[in-house]
Amino acid sequence: MNKKDFEEYQKGRYRDQIDWYDKRAMENHRRYKVLQWTAIVLSVVTPILIIAEIGQSKWIVVVIAALVAISTAALKTFKYQENWINYRTTCETLRKEIHFYDACIQGYEAAEDKEALFVERVESLISRENTLWVITHEKDESGKCKES
Repeated sequence: MNKKDFEEYQKGRYRDQIDWYDKRAMENHRRYKVLQWTAIVLSVVTPILIIAEIGQSKWIVVVIAALVAISTAALKTFKYQENWINYRTTCETLRKEIHFYDACIQGYEAAEDKEALFVERVESLISRENTLWVITHEKDESGKCKES
């Protein structure tokens, strides 16, 4: 691979992928924390309102319980925690790869074409994450993979 093509790959695809995974990791982390804390706080408030028996509190309790159920279902359905961890891991692994390339370690020291090896390894990491995403999102309620 020539230097010009490699630089274009680095500036384009490689940096774009790092930015994409970084943004998605932060987004999924935020959503996970908001939904998790919503479920925790509302779960704590519910029994307090039941004991207090304040006027229309039974309807408030029903609404809060529904919000807890929705938050919990969203966490399980959309897998924000799993996505956050997978995206962050992929992002950091991609970031690390350029350091291996620059230092000529982790296989780069013996490579005939360091740039081609870099592209191959980056694309392999991206492909692995895509496969992991599919596997994570194909699991059914029991945690077993769905059959085709």
